[in-house]
Amino acid sequence: MVEPEIIRSLQSQLEIELPAQLSYEELLDRLAVLINDLIQHRFQHLVQLLYRIDVNERKLRTLLQEHPEADAGRLIAKLILDRQLQKIQTRSNTKKNNPEISDEEKW
Repeated sequence: MVEPEIIRSLQSQLEIELPAQLSYEELLDRLAVLINDLIQHRFQHLVQLLYRIDVNERKLRTLLQEHPEADAGRLIAKLILDRQLQKIQTRSNTKKNNPEISDEEKW
């Protein structure tokens, strides 16, 4: 199962509804469908979402060039999930290293 924090974050950033519990593959499949729809119908919105989520543009381009026959939506979905997991791990490590930070100082 995917961490609930990832699902909550994706729901917020992508403005989509997701079940509270999904396997990694189920979540990847759902995101791939959404992304493929955005590629076809709302490409500029996809670009904005990728920017907001902070997906590495160079990594995305390289991945798409290296796998021209692959499902682009699935490749992008994997990058989004990897980035979300990376953010969660960074936040977790920051909390462990700085437990005394007050709520006012957090952003």
